[in-house]
Amino acid sequence: MTKGGEKNKMNARELTLDILLEIVERGGLSHVVLTQALSKYQYLEKQDRAFITRVTEGTLEYLIQIDDVIERYSSVKLSGMKPVIRTLLRMSVYQILYMDRIPDSAVCNEAVKLAAKRRFFGLKGFVNGVLRAISREKGRLTFPDESVRYSIPRWIYDMWMEEYPQETVRGMLQAFLEKRRLCVRCRGSKSDPGQIRDSLSRQGVVVEDSGYGDDIVFLDRVDYLEKLEAFQKGWIQIQDLSSAMAVRAAGPRKGWRCIDVCGAPGGKSLYLADLLEGTGMVEVRDISQRKADLIQENVRRLGYANVKVRVMDALCEDEQSVETADLVLADLHCSGLGVLGRKPDIKLRATRESMEALAGLQRDILSVVWRYVKPGGILVYSTCTISRRENEENRAWFLKQFPFEPVHIQGRLGERIREETLKQGYVQLLPGVHPCDGFFLAVFRRRE
Repeated sequence: MTKGGEKNKMNARELTLDILLEIVERGGLSHVVLTQALSKYQYLEKQDRAFITRVTEGTLEYLIQIDDVIERYSSVKLSGMKPVIRTLLRMSVYQILYMDRIPDSAVCNEAVKLAAKRRFFGLKGFVNGVLRAISREKGRLTFPDESVRYSIPRWIYDMWMEEYPQETVRGMLQAFLEKRRLCVRCRGSKSDPGQIRDSLSRQGVVVEDSGYGDDIVFLDRVDYLEKLEAFQKGWIQIQDLSSAMAVRAAGPRKGWRCIDVCGAPGGKSLYLADLLEGTGMVEVRDISQRKADLIQENVRRLGYANVKVRVMDALCEDEQSVETADLVLADLHCSGLGVLGRKPDIKLRATRESMEALAGLQRDILSVVWRYVKPGGILVYSTCTISRRENEENRAWFLKQFPFEPVHIQGRLGERIREETLKQGYVQLLPGVHPCDGFFLAVFRRRE
């Protein structure tokens, strides 16, 4: 990013430009880059921070549609533009199309100023012309191609249209573009629900029941989560509903020994440790020391005594763990197509080839970690994606290859999740259908 972050040199639009350049042009991860930038420039006003977040996330969410619009009104193809100009046009078009409170004239003027500040004096007229043309015509824009309308790569759109009813796909795509609510888990072992709600309310937070369990709630009007008393005291933990469902589906019992083979950042493991009520042991593993340190930091902050963290590659068999676990959680690296609402840059990088490779990696890991399950024990396979190749097909393959049977899980996920597949031990959660990320989970029991 550009140096010179002093108050008199860096404004919200310039910082947004740098964030988007880092993500789109240099391959940075959106949630990481945005979080680091907001942390570095903490002096910015709340209004500026909100602007940066919205324009960054919105530009990424609508990038395919935005590019389609720019190509209609620009004499130069996007591929032929300088990265700074390309990015400046993209973030400005997002503001013109989707931020009514900012006058189009202000968006155009600020873009021209920023082009000049970045020493593209000769392109000021080009930037101004393209943006003002789009501003004039925006009321007449139509998107007959639904993949452009919903800003999703054509191959993903086609794949989902083959796998799900048309209205289900449209509902998913619309849900990805809508504002995502903050979902947290209340830790009843640390404080009673009433005390947690009272604390949040005193700090101006609106709490709403999720309808999927007393310990999972949605929060609104949260500025800095880390400043909330409930967060500082370990009473609440960020956890998407879908992630919580994977733990509940396992049906954990007190005293169990559990292994989470790809556990970072540790949300499922910590929920599991809570459900064990301080008994048993949850061993959380991940491949890098950096990820292990992240998990350990949460374990320490939240005061867990029945959680152990290890650095371990899930592809490498651990002989000492063979047939020792009552439960193995295998929430494996995947294409991530279920979390496009939180990480929209995923859709810009995903390919069919990478999805196929990941499906193979998932099978390779399952071929190792099933051995850790005791006879009669449980294995949960889960992903945060919407892909039959990585989900239902891998489930069917696992049942054919290894001595496991599906577990009937109807009733474990609450009354609102009633899919018939629960009787067969699995479910695909879908945005627009369920109030959560796209998520797949399957539960197996090792035959005795």
